[in-house]
Amino acid sequence: MQNRVSRRGMRRARAVAAAAVAALAAATLSGCSGISTTTVAEQEFVNDLTIPPLAASSVDDGVRTFHLTAQEGRTTFPGVDGETVTWGFDGGFLGPTLRAARGERIRVVVDNELTEPTSVHWHGMHLPAAMDGGPHQMIEPGATWTPTWTIDQPAATLWYHPHPHGETEKHVYNGLAGMFLLDDDASMAAQLPHEYGVDDLPLIVQDRAFDRDGQFELRHDGAEPGMLGDVVMVNGTVGAVEEVTTERVRLRLLNGSTARTYTFEIPGHPLALVATDGGRMDAPVALDRIRLAPGERAEVVVAFEPGETVRMRSVVTEMGGIVVPATTGANDAFDVLEFRAADALAPTPEPAWAPSVHVEEDALHETDATVTRAFELEGREINGREMSMSRIDEVAYVGDTEVWEVHSSQPIPHSFHIHDVQFRILTIDGASPPPELAGPKDTIFLEPNREYRLLLRFEDYADPAMPYMYHCHMLLHEDEGMMGQFVVIEHGQEVWVGPPGYDDDADDGSPGDGHHH
Repeated sequence: MQNRVSRRGMRRARAVAAAAVAALAAATLSGCSGISTTTVAEQEFVNDLTIPPLAASSVDDGVRTFHLTAQEGRTTFPGVDGETVTWGFDGGFLGPTLRAARGERIRVVVDNELTEPTSVHWHGMHLPAAMDGGPHQMIEPGATWTPTWTIDQPAATLWYHPHPHGETEKHVYNGLAGMFLLDDDASMAAQLPHEYGVDDLPLIVQDRAFDRDGQFELRHDGAEPGMLGDVVMVNGTVGAVEEVTTERVRLRLLNGSTARTYTFEIPGHPLALVATDGGRMDAPVALDRIRLAPGERAEVVVAFEPGETVRMRSVVTEMGGIVVPATTGANDAFDVLEFRAADALAPTPEPAWAPSVHVEEDALHETDATVTRAFELEGREINGREMSMSRIDEVAYVGDTEVWEVHSSQPIPHSFHIHDVQFRILTIDGASPPPELAGPKDTIFLEPNREYRLLLRFEDYADPAMPYMYHCHMLLHEDEGMMGQFVVIEHGQEVWVGPPGYDDDADDGSPGDGHHH
């Protein structure tokens, strides 16, 4: 049966969290900069970075088919006694990297060999709601789910992870996650490092805590924005080392953590930002560092010198006007990954690319927007409501361009993710976004009490009875109710709007009024 979270449970968890934040705020006054209660343990960097394998696929009748199996495993982590019980796809921990090109028809056969229901959400993918892998597409133990869709979006670094209502944090924390890379005409012709696992590296950065028995520890003790572990790993490797053989390396960064926000830098090495969540920038953007909240991705190209050894670090993170940075990971600084460059490096050109043939059809224009919607995140609610599986909160129409005004009204970290679409940030508090936020996005960190105006378009895939989600990607917040549902329909389908038949006790099930004007 569908996993559910009761309204009483959500309120109890929210009250605990609010009390903890209030107590810490009262106790933490001036002079606390640099203090942290969420420090990360120092690691010895001696372990070869694991590169997730590219998933095998076959093509039959024009359809590329992948297979994934969700399963339990045993994983040995350096510094941890014994084996840790973990979950993974096609292995004990994490999953393989899926890869497909724009225009391809794909099918993924997903088998669930776990002892509880799960799902697989294709984070950042434009696809039919019934194939999205949200909480309405649960896979029972022993069952198989086979979504099929056509890739129709720009080249990008996407990822996949479970999305069961009320259980997403646990499933991701246990290890169910992997990357999904998309190619297109422009990416295949671009001057970018492109040899997977050599100069084009997938980097899934996550934190974990372990108990005395060497098992993952996922506490719910009122900490905000959720559990922050003291062990940071990349692709499941603790103390990871990567041997560099080329002058430039492309890093596909994914914050796969459930709550921790990172600010990545490589001291003395500029980061050339070439892509954000949903695809390429118009041109490379030179950065010293980049902040990524849970669910966000970035592709950066880094130049190395022959024979050098350097480390990628996460430095102190600016989160805006949050309360008690010392308890939210904002003050933490630690090494993440070591690079060791060979004495001779193969030459690599400066990053450059031409526009895709699809650039005009992909473009978003504010002048096309016909609807503006407002979303306020507070407590564990969006627009004053906790998530209900049986309530549609918003109704959009195929072909419409909209502006979503998103605002967090409480001083704790939140991020905001929208399924199915990639958006552009129009303004933040009325000003243009910084260059690193000018690319296509599907997830955005919300600094408290700032208004983010997002431009998006709903294309294809009308379905009045199957919703997509929008939610906070701090997964504890999502699980405790900070999520809503929207459907995309054709004009004339209004009478059929409503989710699959769920008797959810979290709300009365009445449709939302849309919160738009």
